[in-house]
Amino acid sequence: MTDQVRVRYAPSPTGNLHIGNARTALFNYLFAKHFDGKFIIRTEDTDEKRNVAGGEESQLKYLKWLGIEWDEGADIGGDYGPYRQMERLDIYDKYVDELLEKGLAYKCYMTEEELDQEREEQRAKGQVPKYSGAHSNLTAEDIARYEQEGRKPSIRMRVPANQDYTFNDIVRGNIKFESSDFGDWVIVKKSGTPTYNFAVAIDDHLMRISHILRGEEHISNTPKQMMVYDAFGWETPKFGHMTLILNEERKKLSKRDEHILQFIEQYHNLGYLPEALFNFITLLGWSPVGEEEIFNKEKLIEIFDPERLSTSAAIFDQHKLKWMNNEYIKATEIEKVIELAMPHLIEAGRLPEDMDASTREWAENVITLYREQLRYGAEIVELTELFFKESIDYDESAMEVLQQEQVPEVLQVFADKLIHLDDFTKDSIKAEIKATQKETGHRGKKLFMPIRVATTGQSHGPELPMAIELLGKDIIISRLDKVLKKLEA
Repeated sequence: MTDQVRVRYAPSPTGNLHIGNARTALFNYLFAKHFDGKFIIRTEDTDEKRNVAGGEESQLKYLKWLGIEWDEGADIGGDYGPYRQMERLDIYDKYVDELLEKGLAYKCYMTEEELDQEREEQRAKGQVPKYSGAHSNLTAEDIARYEQEGRKPSIRMRVPANQDYTFNDIVRGNIKFESSDFGDWVIVKKSGTPTYNFAVAIDDHLMRISHILRGEEHISNTPKQMMVYDAFGWETPKFGHMTLILNEERKKLSKRDEHILQFIEQYHNLGYLPEALFNFITLLGWSPVGEEEIFNKEKLIEIFDPERLSTSAAIFDQHKLKWMNNEYIKATEIEKVIELAMPHLIEAGRLPEDMDASTREWAENVITLYREQLRYGAEIVELTELFFKESIDYDESAMEVLQQEQVPEVLQVFADKLIHLDDFTKDSIKAEIKATQKETGHRGKKLFMPIRVATTGQSHGPELPMAIELLGKDIIISRLDKVLKKLEA
Protein backbone atom coordinates (compact mmCIF):
# COMPACT_ATOMS: atom_id res chain seq x y z
CA MET A 1 0.00 0.00 0.00
CA THR A 2 1.07 3.59 -0.48
CA ASP A 3 0.80 6.65 1.77
CA GLN A 4 -0.51 8.61 -1.22
CA VAL A 5 -4.25 8.53 -1.87
CA ARG A 6 -4.86 6.55 -5.05
CA VAL A 7 -8.43 5.89 -6.15
CA ARG A 8 -9.97 4.48 -9.29
CA TYR A 9 -13.11 4.51 -11.37
CA ALA A 10 -13.44 1.23 -13.24
CA PRO A 11 -16.09 1.41 -15.98
CA SER A 12 -17.23 -1.55 -18.03
CA PRO A 13 -17.53 -0.66 -21.74
CA THR A 14 -21.10 -1.98 -21.87
CA GLY A 15 -22.87 1.25 -22.80
CA ASN A 16 -23.12 4.98 -22.17
CA LEU A 17 -22.16 6.80 -18.98
CA HIS A 18 -25.00 6.42 -16.45
CA ILE A 19 -25.77 8.96 -13.73
CA GLY A 20 -24.88 6.42 -11.03
CA ASN A 21 -21.53 5.62 -12.63
CA ALA A 22 -20.83 9.30 -13.19
CA ARG A 23 -21.40 9.89 -9.46
CA THR A 24 -18.94 7.11 -8.59
CA ALA A 25 -16.34 8.66 -10.88
CA LEU A 26 -17.05 12.13 -9.52
CA PHE A 27 -16.74 11.18 -5.84
CA ASN A 28 -13.47 9.35 -6.53
CA TYR A 29 -12.18 12.36 -8.46
CA LEU A 30 -13.10 14.81 -5.67
CA PHE A 31 -11.63 12.47 -3.04
CA ALA A 32 -8.33 12.22 -4.94
CA LYS A 33 -8.02 15.93 -5.64
CA HIS A 34 -9.02 16.96 -2.10
CA PHE A 35 -6.27 14.79 -0.62
CA ASP A 36 -3.73 15.68 -3.34
CA GLY A 37 -3.84 12.10 -4.61
CA LYS A 38 -4.17 10.32 -7.95
CA PHE A 39 -7.33 9.39 -9.84
CA ILE A 40 -7.08 6.37 -12.14
CA ILE A 41 -9.40 5.09 -14.87
CA ARG A 42 -9.26 1.32 -15.34
CA THR A 43 -11.44 -0.37 -17.97
CA GLU A 44 -13.01 -3.61 -16.76
CA ASP A 45 -13.74 -5.32 -20.06
CA THR A 46 -13.65 -9.02 -19.14
CA ASP A 47 -17.39 -9.48 -19.72
CA GLU A 48 -16.89 -9.60 -23.48
CA LYS A 49 -20.47 -10.65 -24.25
CA ARG A 50 -21.82 -7.37 -22.83
CA ASN A 51 -19.15 -5.04 -24.21
CA VAL A 52 -20.34 -2.69 -26.95
CA ALA A 53 -18.33 -1.05 -29.69
CA GLY A 54 -17.38 2.48 -28.66
CA GLY A 55 -18.43 1.89 -25.06
CA GLU A 56 -15.08 2.87 -23.56
CA GLU A 57 -14.73 5.95 -25.78
CA SER A 58 -18.24 7.09 -24.87
CA GLN A 59 -17.58 6.75 -21.15
CA LEU A 60 -14.33 8.72 -21.35
CA LYS A 61 -15.82 11.39 -23.62
CA TYR A 62 -18.61 12.27 -21.21
CA LEU A 63 -16.40 12.10 -18.13
CA LYS A 64 -14.20 14.71 -19.81
CA TRP A 65 -17.29 16.73 -20.75
CA LEU A 66 -18.32 16.79 -17.09
CA GLY A 67 -14.92 18.21 -16.20
CA ILE A 68 -13.42 15.04 -14.69
CA GLU A 69 -9.74 14.51 -15.49
CA TRP A 70 -7.61 11.50 -14.60
CA ASP A 71 -3.94 10.93 -13.90
CA GLU A 72 -3.60 7.42 -15.35
CA GLY A 73 -5.64 5.37 -17.80
CA ALA A 74 -5.66 3.41 -21.03
CA ASP A 75 -5.77 6.60 -23.10
CA ILE A 76 -2.88 8.40 -21.35
CA GLY A 77 -0.84 5.57 -19.85
CA GLY A 78 0.84 5.50 -16.44
CA ASP A 79 3.27 3.48 -14.32
CA TYR A 80 0.83 0.70 -13.41
CA GLY A 81 -0.63 -0.35 -16.77
CA PRO A 82 -2.00 -1.90 -18.81
CA TYR A 83 -5.26 -0.20 -17.78
CA ARG A 84 -7.60 -2.57 -19.62
CA GLN A 85 -8.22 -5.90 -17.93
CA MET A 86 -8.19 -7.93 -21.15
CA GLU A 87 -4.62 -6.69 -21.65
CA ARG A 88 -3.68 -8.01 -18.19
CA LEU A 89 -4.60 -11.70 -18.60
CA ASP A 90 -1.00 -12.90 -18.28
CA ILE A 91 -0.76 -11.01 -14.98
CA TYR A 92 -3.82 -12.80 -13.58
CA ASP A 93 -2.52 -16.19 -14.76
CA LYS A 94 0.56 -15.80 -12.57
CA TYR A 95 -1.54 -15.29 -9.44
CA VAL A 96 -3.97 -18.09 -10.35
CA ASP A 97 -1.04 -20.49 -10.60
CA GLU A 98 0.21 -19.39 -7.21
CA LEU A 99 -3.16 -20.05 -5.57
CA LEU A 100 -3.40 -23.47 -7.22
CA GLU A 101 0.09 -24.38 -6.02
CA LYS A 102 -0.76 -23.36 -2.45
CA GLY A 103 -4.03 -25.30 -2.53
CA LEU A 104 -5.97 -22.06 -1.97
CA ALA A 105 -7.79 -22.58 -5.27
CA TYR A 106 -8.76 -25.65 -7.27
CA LYS A 107 -10.20 -26.74 -10.60
CA CYS A 108 -13.92 -27.51 -10.71
CA TYR A 109 -15.23 -29.63 -13.59
CA MET A 110 -18.95 -29.45 -12.76
CA THR A 111 -21.15 -28.63 -15.73
CA GLU A 112 -23.76 -25.88 -15.74
CA GLU A 113 -26.45 -28.57 -15.66
CA GLU A 114 -24.92 -30.18 -12.58
CA LEU A 115 -24.60 -26.83 -10.84
CA ASP A 116 -28.23 -25.96 -11.67
CA GLN A 117 -29.39 -29.30 -10.27
CA GLU A 118 -27.39 -28.74 -7.09
CA ARG A 119 -28.99 -25.32 -6.58
CA GLU A 120 -32.48 -26.68 -7.18
CA GLU A 121 -31.96 -29.41 -4.58
CA GLN A 122 -30.76 -26.82 -2.06
CA ARG A 123 -33.79 -24.63 -2.68
CA ALA A 124 -36.07 -27.66 -2.26
CA LYS A 125 -34.57 -28.15 1.20
CA GLY A 126 -35.10 -24.49 2.07
CA GLN A 127 -31.40 -23.71 1.86
CA VAL A 128 -29.75 -20.65 0.35
CA PRO A 129 -28.14 -21.89 -2.88
CA LYS A 130 -24.33 -21.92 -2.84
CA TYR A 131 -21.66 -24.14 -4.27
CA SER A 132 -21.32 -27.32 -2.20
CA GLY A 133 -17.64 -27.87 -2.78
CA ALA A 134 -18.31 -31.13 -4.62
CA HIS A 135 -15.09 -30.85 -6.64
CA SER A 136 -12.95 -29.29 -3.91
CA ASN A 137 -10.87 -32.42 -3.31
CA LEU A 138 -10.69 -34.29 -6.59
CA THR A 139 -8.16 -37.08 -7.00
CA ALA A 140 -5.75 -37.24 -9.90
CA GLU A 141 -7.93 -40.02 -11.31
CA ASP A 142 -11.05 -37.83 -11.08
CA ILE A 143 -9.31 -35.03 -12.89
CA ALA A 144 -8.01 -37.36 -15.60
CA ARG A 145 -11.51 -38.76 -16.14
CA TYR A 146 -13.10 -35.34 -16.48
CA GLU A 147 -10.35 -34.21 -18.82
CA GLN A 148 -10.91 -37.36 -20.89
CA GLU A 149 -14.60 -36.41 -21.15
CA GLY A 150 -13.54 -33.07 -22.62
CA ARG A 151 -14.81 -31.03 -19.68
CA LYS A 152 -13.28 -27.58 -19.26
CA PRO A 153 -12.72 -26.55 -15.65
CA SER A 154 -13.44 -23.31 -13.90
CA ILE A 155 -11.14 -22.38 -11.03
CA ARG A 156 -12.63 -21.75 -7.60
CA MET A 157 -11.31 -19.95 -4.55
CA ARG A 158 -11.23 -22.19 -1.49
CA VAL A 159 -13.20 -20.18 1.08
CA PRO A 160 -11.64 -20.44 4.56
CA ALA A 161 -13.83 -22.04 7.22
CA ASN A 162 -15.06 -20.15 10.27
CA GLN A 163 -13.57 -16.80 9.36
CA ASP A 164 -15.05 -13.33 9.79
CA TYR A 165 -14.54 -10.59 7.22
CA THR A 166 -14.99 -7.22 8.88
CA PHE A 167 -14.21 -3.82 7.43
CA ASN A 168 -14.79 -0.26 8.60
CA ASP A 169 -16.72 1.26 5.72
CA ILE A 170 -16.07 4.98 5.14
CA VAL A 171 -19.80 5.59 4.74
CA ARG A 172 -21.50 2.89 6.84
CA GLY A 173 -19.09 2.02 9.65
CA ASN A 174 -18.34 -1.58 10.59
CA ILE A 175 -19.67 -4.28 8.27
CA LYS A 176 -19.21 -7.97 8.96
CA PHE A 177 -19.54 -11.12 6.87
CA GLU A 178 -18.90 -14.74 7.79
CA SER A 179 -17.10 -17.11 5.46
CA SER A 180 -19.94 -19.60 5.89
CA ASP A 181 -22.12 -17.17 3.88
CA PHE A 182 -20.15 -18.10 0.76
CA GLY A 183 -19.50 -21.21 -1.22
CA ASP A 184 -16.19 -21.63 -2.99
CA TRP A 185 -16.51 -19.06 -5.74
CA VAL A 186 -15.22 -18.94 -9.29
CA ILE A 187 -12.10 -16.87 -9.89
CA VAL A 188 -11.52 -18.05 -13.48
CA LYS A 189 -14.35 -18.97 -15.84
CA LYS A 190 -14.30 -22.03 -18.10
CA SER A 191 -13.31 -19.69 -20.93
CA GLY A 192 -10.10 -18.86 -19.07
CA THR A 193 -11.20 -15.27 -18.31
CA PRO A 194 -10.88 -14.13 -14.68
CA THR A 195 -14.05 -13.12 -12.85
CA TYR A 196 -14.75 -9.62 -11.66
CA ASN A 197 -13.95 -10.10 -7.96
CA PHE A 198 -10.64 -11.81 -8.61
CA ALA A 199 -9.35 -9.45 -11.31
CA VAL A 200 -10.43 -6.37 -9.36
CA ALA A 201 -8.55 -7.42 -6.24
CA ILE A 202 -5.38 -8.17 -8.20
CA ASP A 203 -5.59 -4.88 -10.09
CA ASP A 204 -6.32 -2.77 -7.02
CA HIS A 205 -3.29 -4.20 -5.23
CA LEU A 206 -0.89 -3.89 -8.16
CA MET A 207 -2.11 -0.37 -8.95
CA ARG A 208 -1.58 0.57 -5.28
CA ILE A 209 -5.20 1.66 -4.80
CA SER A 210 -5.59 3.05 -1.28
CA HIS A 211 -9.34 3.71 -1.15
CA ILE A 212 -12.25 2.16 -3.05
CA LEU A 213 -15.40 4.29 -3.30
CA ARG A 214 -18.28 2.61 -5.10
CA GLY A 215 -22.02 1.93 -4.99
CA GLU A 216 -23.65 -0.10 -2.21
CA GLU A 217 -24.43 -2.94 -4.62
CA HIS A 218 -20.75 -3.88 -4.27
CA ILE A 219 -20.88 -4.44 -0.50
CA SER A 220 -21.41 -8.19 -0.95
CA ASN A 221 -18.38 -8.32 -3.27
CA THR A 222 -16.06 -6.91 -0.63
CA PRO A 223 -15.48 -10.11 1.43
CA LYS A 224 -14.60 -12.06 -1.72
CA GLN A 225 -12.02 -9.44 -2.61
CA MET A 226 -10.72 -9.51 0.96
CA MET A 227 -10.22 -13.29 0.59
CA VAL A 228 -7.91 -12.63 -2.36
CA TYR A 229 -5.96 -10.04 -0.37
CA ASP A 230 -5.63 -12.44 2.54
CA ALA A 231 -4.53 -15.31 0.30
CA PHE A 232 -1.53 -13.30 -0.90
CA GLY A 233 -0.83 -11.58 2.42
CA TRP A 234 -1.65 -8.13 1.03
CA GLU A 235 -2.93 -5.09 2.90
CA THR A 236 -6.62 -4.40 2.20
CA PRO A 237 -7.63 -0.96 0.87
CA LYS A 238 -10.20 1.15 2.70
CA PHE A 239 -13.73 0.74 1.35
CA GLY A 240 -16.63 3.17 1.11
CA HIS A 241 -20.01 2.22 -0.31
CA MET A 242 -22.31 5.01 -1.44
CA THR A 243 -26.06 4.77 -1.05
CA LEU A 244 -28.53 4.18 -3.85
CA ILE A 245 -29.94 6.93 -6.04
CA LEU A 246 -33.74 6.88 -5.95
CA ASN A 247 -36.27 8.52 -8.25
CA GLU A 248 -38.80 11.04 -6.98
CA GLU A 249 -41.14 8.18 -6.00
CA ARG A 250 -38.31 6.84 -3.83
CA LYS A 251 -37.76 3.77 -5.96
CA LYS A 252 -34.34 2.58 -7.04
CA LEU A 253 -33.16 4.38 -10.16
CA SER A 254 -33.53 1.78 -12.86
CA LYS A 255 -32.17 2.05 -16.39
CA ARG A 256 -35.65 1.06 -17.53
CA ASP A 257 -37.23 4.04 -15.73
CA GLU A 258 -38.24 6.36 -18.56
CA HIS A 259 -39.39 9.19 -16.28
CA ILE A 260 -35.80 10.27 -15.63
CA LEU A 261 -33.09 10.77 -18.21
CA GLN A 262 -30.27 8.65 -16.86
CA PHE A 263 -27.34 8.99 -19.21
CA ILE A 264 -24.92 11.92 -19.26
CA GLU A 265 -25.05 12.01 -23.07
CA GLN A 266 -28.78 12.83 -22.89
CA TYR A 267 -28.11 15.89 -20.73
CA HIS A 268 -25.33 16.97 -23.06
CA ASN A 269 -27.65 16.65 -26.05
CA LEU A 270 -30.44 18.60 -24.31
CA GLY A 271 -28.15 21.54 -23.65
CA TYR A 272 -27.31 21.24 -19.98
CA LEU A 273 -24.12 22.90 -18.78
CA PRO A 274 -21.50 20.39 -17.59
CA GLU A 275 -20.63 22.61 -14.61
CA ALA A 276 -24.25 22.44 -13.40
CA LEU A 277 -24.40 18.67 -13.80
CA PHE A 278 -21.07 18.32 -11.96
CA ASN A 279 -22.49 20.37 -9.09
CA PHE A 280 -25.84 18.54 -9.05
CA ILE A 281 -24.39 15.02 -9.11
CA THR A 282 -22.00 15.88 -6.27
CA LEU A 283 -25.02 16.58 -4.07
CA LEU A 284 -26.50 13.11 -4.76
CA GLY A 285 -25.34 11.44 -1.58
CA TRP A 286 -22.98 14.10 -0.23
CA SER A 287 -23.76 17.36 1.52
CA PRO A 288 -21.65 20.43 2.28
CA VAL A 289 -21.71 22.36 5.53
CA GLY A 290 -24.37 25.09 5.49
CA GLU A 291 -27.24 25.87 3.12
CA GLU A 292 -25.31 26.88 0.00
CA GLU A 293 -25.75 24.51 -2.96
CA ILE A 294 -24.04 26.25 -5.88
CA PHE A 295 -20.31 25.50 -6.04
CA ASN A 296 -17.76 25.48 -8.84
CA LYS A 297 -15.42 22.52 -9.28
CA GLU A 298 -12.49 24.13 -7.46
CA LYS A 299 -14.63 24.88 -4.42
CA LEU A 300 -16.07 21.36 -4.36
CA ILE A 301 -12.54 19.92 -4.40
CA GLU A 302 -11.62 22.21 -1.50
CA ILE A 303 -14.64 21.38 0.70
CA PHE A 304 -15.16 17.70 -0.19
CA ASP A 305 -15.23 15.72 3.05
CA PRO A 306 -15.85 11.95 2.87
CA GLU A 307 -17.24 12.14 6.40
CA ARG A 308 -20.23 13.93 4.89
CA LEU A 309 -21.14 11.13 2.48
CA SER A 310 -24.76 10.34 3.26
CA THR A 311 -26.00 7.12 4.83
CA SER A 312 -29.46 7.80 3.36
CA ALA A 313 -30.44 7.21 -0.25
CA ALA A 314 -30.10 10.16 -2.62
CA ILE A 315 -33.22 11.47 -4.38
CA PHE A 316 -32.83 12.45 -8.02
CA ASP A 317 -34.86 15.67 -8.10
CA GLN A 318 -35.36 16.68 -11.74
CA HIS A 319 -36.84 20.07 -10.76
CA LYS A 320 -33.78 20.87 -8.68
CA LEU A 321 -31.49 19.96 -11.59
CA LYS A 322 -33.41 22.30 -13.91
CA TRP A 323 -33.32 25.06 -11.28
CA MET A 324 -29.58 24.60 -10.80
CA ASN A 325 -28.87 24.57 -14.51
CA ASN A 326 -30.90 27.77 -14.87
CA GLU A 327 -28.77 29.38 -12.14
CA TYR A 328 -25.66 28.46 -14.11
CA ILE A 329 -27.17 29.71 -17.38
CA LYS A 330 -27.99 33.07 -15.77
CA ALA A 331 -24.42 33.35 -14.47
CA THR A 332 -22.56 32.29 -17.62
CA GLU A 333 -21.55 34.55 -20.49
CA ILE A 334 -24.27 35.16 -23.06
CA GLU A 335 -22.13 33.78 -25.92
CA LYS A 336 -22.11 30.37 -24.20
CA VAL A 337 -25.89 30.49 -23.70
CA ILE A 338 -26.38 31.24 -27.38
CA GLU A 339 -24.04 28.38 -28.30
CA LEU A 340 -26.08 26.10 -26.04
CA ALA A 341 -29.49 27.06 -27.45
CA MET A 342 -28.97 27.89 -31.13
CA PRO A 343 -28.49 24.29 -32.38
CA HIS A 344 -31.89 23.34 -30.98
CA LEU A 345 -33.67 26.05 -32.94
CA ILE A 346 -31.85 24.87 -36.08
CA GLU A 347 -32.66 21.22 -35.38
CA ALA A 348 -36.34 22.10 -34.86
CA GLY A 349 -36.41 23.77 -38.29
CA ARG A 350 -36.99 27.22 -36.79
CA LEU A 351 -33.76 28.58 -38.24
CA PRO A 352 -31.65 27.67 -41.28
CA GLU A 353 -28.22 26.14 -40.71
CA ASP A 354 -26.64 28.70 -43.01
CA MET A 355 -27.92 32.00 -41.59
CA ASP A 356 -27.06 35.43 -42.93
CA ALA A 357 -25.67 37.98 -40.49
CA SER A 358 -28.99 39.77 -39.84
CA THR A 359 -30.88 36.51 -39.17
CA ARG A 360 -28.16 35.33 -36.78
CA GLU A 361 -28.21 38.64 -34.92
CA TRP A 362 -32.01 38.41 -34.62
CA ALA A 363 -31.82 34.81 -33.37
CA GLU A 364 -29.15 35.73 -30.82
CA ASN A 365 -31.37 38.53 -29.52
CA VAL A 366 -34.34 36.14 -29.23
CA ILE A 367 -32.23 33.68 -27.20
CA THR A 368 -30.89 36.50 -25.01
CA LEU A 369 -34.47 37.54 -24.29
CA TYR A 370 -35.10 34.17 -22.60
CA ARG A 371 -31.81 33.79 -20.76
CA GLU A 372 -33.41 34.34 -17.34
CA GLN A 373 -36.06 31.68 -17.97
CA LEU A 374 -34.02 29.08 -19.86
CA ARG A 375 -33.42 25.90 -17.84
CA TYR A 376 -31.62 23.93 -20.59
CA GLY A 377 -30.75 24.54 -24.22
CA ALA A 378 -33.51 22.51 -25.89
CA GLU A 379 -36.16 24.40 -23.92
CA ILE A 380 -35.54 27.41 -26.15
CA VAL A 381 -37.71 25.80 -28.86
CA GLU A 382 -40.81 25.83 -26.67
CA LEU A 383 -40.05 29.20 -25.05
CA THR A 384 -39.64 31.04 -28.35
CA GLU A 385 -42.59 29.49 -30.15
CA LEU A 386 -44.40 32.82 -30.43
CA PHE A 387 -41.61 34.21 -32.67
CA PHE A 388 -42.15 31.51 -35.26
CA LYS A 389 -45.97 31.54 -35.49
CA GLU A 390 -47.74 33.32 -38.28
CA SER A 391 -50.96 33.59 -36.28
CA ILE A 392 -52.02 33.15 -32.68
CA ASP A 393 -54.82 31.02 -31.30
CA TYR A 394 -55.93 32.88 -28.19
CA ASP A 395 -56.86 30.44 -25.43
CA GLU A 396 -59.56 30.91 -22.81
CA SER A 397 -57.37 32.78 -20.32
CA ALA A 398 -56.10 35.08 -23.10
CA MET A 399 -59.66 35.86 -24.19
CA GLU A 400 -60.60 36.73 -20.60
CA VAL A 401 -57.95 39.44 -20.69
CA LEU A 402 -58.93 40.69 -24.15
CA GLN A 403 -62.64 40.94 -23.28
CA GLN A 404 -62.11 43.54 -20.56
CA GLU A 405 -63.90 46.79 -21.40
CA GLN A 406 -60.82 49.03 -21.70
CA VAL A 407 -59.01 46.69 -24.13
CA PRO A 408 -60.32 48.04 -27.51
CA GLU A 409 -59.31 51.57 -26.56
CA VAL A 410 -55.83 50.53 -25.31
CA LEU A 411 -55.07 48.39 -28.36
CA GLN A 412 -56.39 50.95 -30.88
CA VAL A 413 -54.37 53.82 -29.42
CA PHE A 414 -51.24 51.63 -29.19
CA ALA A 415 -51.68 50.39 -32.78
CA ASP A 416 -52.11 53.94 -34.10
CA LYS A 417 -48.90 55.01 -32.39
CA LEU A 418 -46.90 52.04 -33.73
CA ILE A 419 -48.10 52.61 -37.32
CA HIS A 420 -46.38 56.00 -37.32
CA LEU A 421 -43.25 54.72 -35.59
CA ASP A 422 -40.23 54.69 -37.89
CA ASP A 423 -37.66 53.73 -35.24
CA PHE A 424 -39.09 50.34 -34.24
CA THR A 425 -36.78 49.63 -31.27
CA LYS A 426 -37.49 48.54 -27.73
CA ASP A 427 -36.80 52.03 -26.36
CA SER A 428 -39.18 53.75 -28.74
CA ILE A 429 -41.80 51.00 -28.22
CA LYS A 430 -41.49 51.47 -24.47
CA ALA A 431 -42.07 55.20 -24.98
CA GLU A 432 -45.21 54.51 -27.02
CA ILE A 433 -46.58 52.22 -24.29
CA LYS A 434 -46.14 55.10 -21.84
CA ALA A 435 -47.80 57.47 -24.33
CA THR A 436 -50.73 55.02 -24.60
CA GLN A 437 -51.00 55.06 -20.83
CA LYS A 438 -51.06 58.84 -20.79
CA GLU A 439 -53.66 59.10 -23.55
CA THR A 440 -56.05 56.38 -22.27
CA GLY A 441 -55.52 56.80 -18.53
CA HIS A 442 -55.13 53.04 -18.14
CA ARG A 443 -52.06 51.76 -16.32
CA GLY A 444 -50.59 48.62 -14.76
CA LYS A 445 -52.22 45.31 -15.66
CA LYS A 446 -55.07 47.07 -17.50
CA LEU A 447 -52.49 48.50 -19.88
CA PHE A 448 -49.69 45.97 -20.13
CA MET A 449 -51.67 42.72 -20.03
CA PRO A 450 -53.86 43.42 -23.11
CA ILE A 451 -50.81 44.56 -25.10
CA ARG A 452 -48.81 41.47 -24.10
CA VAL A 453 -51.65 39.04 -24.81
CA ALA A 454 -52.62 40.64 -28.13
CA THR A 455 -49.04 40.77 -29.47
CA THR A 456 -47.62 37.51 -28.07
CA GLY A 457 -50.63 35.37 -27.14
CA GLN A 458 -49.14 34.95 -23.65
CA SER A 459 -50.02 36.47 -20.31
CA HIS A 460 -46.47 36.02 -19.03
CA GLY A 461 -43.21 36.29 -20.88
CA PRO A 462 -39.96 38.13 -21.42
CA GLU A 463 -39.38 41.88 -21.54
CA LEU A 464 -42.35 43.14 -23.58
CA PRO A 465 -40.82 46.05 -25.59
CA MET A 466 -37.90 43.84 -26.71
CA ALA A 467 -40.26 40.99 -27.63
CA ILE A 468 -42.34 43.41 -29.74
CA GLU A 469 -39.21 44.73 -31.47
CA LEU A 470 -38.05 41.21 -32.34
CA LEU A 471 -41.46 40.17 -33.65
CA GLY A 472 -41.29 43.12 -36.04
CA LYS A 473 -43.59 45.98 -36.93
CA ASP A 474 -45.58 44.22 -39.65
CA ILE A 475 -46.43 41.19 -37.50
CA ILE A 476 -47.33 43.31 -34.48
CA ILE A 477 -49.62 45.65 -36.45
CA SER A 478 -51.26 42.62 -38.12
CA ARG A 479 -51.89 40.92 -34.77
CA LEU A 480 -53.32 44.09 -33.22
CA ASP A 481 -55.65 44.59 -36.20
CA LYS A 482 -56.90 40.98 -36.03
CA VAL A 483 -57.63 41.23 -32.31
CA LEU A 484 -59.46 44.56 -32.75
CA LYS A 485 -61.61 43.10 -35.58
CA LYS A 486 -62.33 40.03 -33.42
CA LEU A 487 -63.44 42.25 -30.54
CA GLU A 488 -65.70 44.32 -32.82
CA ALA A 489 -67.41 41.23 -34.26
